[in-house]
Amino acid sequence: MKRFANILISVVLLALVALTAAAAWNWAPDRPVAQLKPRWALPPSQFVALDGMQVHLRDQGPRDDPAPIVLLHGTSASLHTWEGWVAALQNKRRVISLDLPGFGLTGPFPGGDYRMAHYSAFLANVLDQLQVPRAVVAGNSFGGQLAWQFALDHPQRVERLVLVDAAGYPRNATSIPIGFRLAQIPALAPLMDNLLPRAMIEASIRNVYGDPSQVSDELIDRYYELTLRAGNRQALRQRFTQADGGSGYTRIAELKVPTLIIWGGRDQLIPPVNAERFQRDVEGSRVVLFDDLGHVPQEEDPARTVAALQAFLSDM
Repeated sequence: MKRFANILISVVLLALVALTAAAAWNWAPDRPVAQLKPRWALPPSQFVALDGMQVHLRDQGPRDDPAPIVLLHGTSASLHTWEGWVAALQNKRRVISLDLPGFGLTGPFPGGDYRMAHYSAFLANVLDQLQVPRAVVAGNSFGGQLAWQFALDHPQRVERLVLVDAAGYPRNATSIPIGFRLAQIPALAPLMDNLLPRAMIEASIRNVYGDPSQVSDELIDRYYELTLRAGNRQALRQRFTQADGGSGYTRIAELKVPTLIIWGGRDQLIPPVNAERFQRDVEGSRVVLFDDLGHVPQEEDPARTVAALQAFLSDM
């Protein structure tokens, strides 16, 4: 009996050592934005004081563009997801990309209101600040939902709409990144505030790519480090809690703006059937499907996807 007790104690001690080592290895407290700027806010990044925040954005290209292109990223992403598109567009078009509140370097909304109506009002304020009365609005995933919501709230301000694997309809995911799943478990909040395994971020990114081999170490670094921006993890949990459950999709059919729908055929988070739903509900819209790409096609293959955008805009 004594021998059994000693073995049990040894096993428990080994387990505690292993857990302590794992916690130490994955210990990742919040990082101040000043620590992240040198790597992730290189020129032409700027920070604009707005709504109690320092909004991280890039405003590139000719200022005389009558309808600048505004690019809105998805959940847990940042303006960097559009860099390939910006590079292809900025010589002829004014292109505005930004870190939405709760993500990237902008950080959380003061007051913690992450409802879509608040994001739509925020976007209107951004365009006012930049003196942009009318724009082509493009968004990926959550940013796509914001794009079509903004077009409903401010139809006079949207010249054209571009939905890239956009959210909006009731969720029918066939696979959800592990990071999103864990963020929706309230009991894990105290743990997740200070622990963030890099391997979990890597798995989440690979999950949304059509070709996971295209995920580089620098890409993983970017998502990992910007998730650590002070306040971002708490903001993500709050946004999931405040989500409206998809009831707003009933208004999509009210959209009366020329609309391009770009989709990745291997998107498991928001499967391609949703592209068909948007095309059915948005009169006159057109779909371009990339069979081999995943949930972030503009990041995975910017050259092919931006060509679809350029074709759509060619008659402006």
